[in-house]
Amino acid sequence: MNVLIVEDETAANETLEALLKEIDSTIKIVGVTESVDQTIHWLTNNPEPDLIFLDIQLSDGISFLIFERLTIEIPIIFTTAYNEFAIQAFKQNSIDYLLKPIKQEELENALHKYKRNTQNTVFKYLSRLSRLAPNPNYINKLLLPYKDQLVPVKISDISYFYNTDKNTKVTLKNGRTYPISKTLEQIYLKLNPKDFYRANKQYIISRSSIENITIWFDNRLYITLDVKIPERMYISKNKAAEFKEWLVKD
Repeated sequence: MNVLIVEDETAANETLEALLKEIDSTIKIVGVTESVDQTIHWLTNNPEPDLIFLDIQLSDGISFLIFERLTIEIPIIFTTAYNEFAIQAFKQNSIDYLLKPIKQEELENALHKYKRNTQNTVFKYLSRLSRLAPNPNYINKLLLPYKDQLVPVKISDISYFYNTDKNTKVTLKNGRTYPISKTLEQIYLKLNPKDFYRANKQYIISRSSIENITIWFDNRLYITLDVKIPERMYISKNKAAEFKEWLVKD
């Protein structure tokens, strides 16, 4: 069985790999991805695995975004540290939905479910997933609070979104910064992925605002924007290839 693991936490990934090898030594981990964009890139450029272990909250947003941009015809076992993602809805047709920390017995049961599932059951499950996944509806304006006003701002005027200490801010190309009462995950769902990139857990950046890219000593990419940012921004080594592909894509 060839397995793709989609997980942005190293410790969680290592634990899952160890459990899978202990349960069934014939399971082969053919890939590990940590973001929506990286997963889409992997699935587009590699043979389909037999099964996907999919974390719900990834480094660049909710994994349901994958279903917006790809037709997935592969059985999926969801893994998450949270229990608020429509567990009952997914339980009806999914292979399984495992809460972290994953227990070996629950993982074994999930794998048994996968092996018992007929092709017809899998197709029903995928059909339900497609109905649950949101349709793309990208915004072109935001209303941002300023004193006692709401300022209309074009999405094309935004340089980046930044999150720290559970506070999210948006900075425009003119250098002005405004608070915004949404998480980066909520914001990214509404942005066109051709124009904006989830650089890491703190930044969403505009393609048009990228001024310079420096290859760092550990193969990370150091990104300079057209405006000042509150702290240095790096693209991880694992995401560097997909970032460069995204940047030059039409």
